[in-house]
Amino acid sequence: MGGGEVSKEMGSCSIAYRRGDQKLRKFVTARSTKFLLFCCFVLALITVACRSSRPSAIGWVNSSTAVADRISGSRKGYTLLMNTWKRYDLLKKSVSHYASCSRLDSIHIVWSEPKPPSDSLKKYLQKVIKKKSRDGHEVELRFDINKEDSLNNRFKEIKDLKTDAVFSIDDDIIFPCHTVDFAFNVWESAPDTMVGFVPRVHWPEKSNDKGNYYTYSGWWSVWWSGTYSMVLSKAAFFHKKYLSLYTNDMPASIREFTTKNRNCEDIAMSFLIANATNAPPIWVKGKIYEIGSTGISSIGGHTEKRTHCVNRFVAEFGRMPLVYTSMKAVDSRNLWFW
Repeated sequence: MGGGEVSKEMGSCSIAYRRGDQKLRKFVTARSTKFLLFCCFVLALITVACRSSRPSAIGWVNSSTAVADRISGSRKGYTLLMNTWKRYDLLKKSVSHYASCSRLDSIHIVWSEPKPPSDSLKKYLQKVIKKKSRDGHEVELRFDINKEDSLNNRFKEIKDLKTDAVFSIDDDIIFPCHTVDFAFNVWESAPDTMVGFVPRVHWPEKSNDKGNYYTYSGWWSVWWSGTYSMVLSKAAFFHKKYLSLYTNDMPASIREFTTKNRNCEDIAMSFLIANATNAPPIWVKGKIYEIGSTGISSIGGHTEKRTHCVNRFVAEFGRMPLVYTSMKAVDSRNLWFW
């Protein structure tokens, strides 16, 4: 074979090799792309399954969750203590929502209006609760009628409460039931403290001429500093014993002050619990749905009035009992990263 023939044969082989290599690359690329798409599809299905059923994806977690559910089911639930005032549509929406929460035992509506609740309102709420009943358990509904219109009524002692846990809530605030249940679980781990969704903070005044003087600060101060010392009772769990302490043992002058000024009963409860425990409250992260109009916090001079309350209560208690903390309870099951 001559050199020219060898060269032609080698060239033909080289061209054939390149064509074959190109076909192989196209085949591999196509198969790789399909494989990657298939993997993405499977991963997406697994992610959806895990986020919907969460712990059941792992055998031992599923087993421990079942045990936890049995333990939770054997415990008493919580009482919903709802404050309301002439907002019947909001009251109906709130009761209708919370009546479906699995660990709710009873609903007590704090009624301070001059006229008693109408029969039509009672019948409507009872019908809603009966409709939302589950597993043969119907939530108890009761109106706690008060003759005097006072903010202290929301913390008046209820002697025949069946549960230790009280979830204090305003009629215009909605939380998903799973969020409330998580907060309840947090409270069960620390039943002497206050567990809530709305943090606030106090700061010592640095001015020399005011001595031990404190200012009340709202959400933005909490957000900026990462620190809080109170959770507001508009959405908070606490032990029922604090209703008795608030009614019978807290200085009467504080209750008189809140009645006269129509403000700060929530701060008074924070002082009471902190004074009894020497411990901070626990802030639970949760999405708040406010279904009503703006409240007294939107009125001018609100912060100044609350600051006055803080310093008045310090004088009444003889010290500043509120404790700072930066801890926040977060349900990691609802987060990608935690």
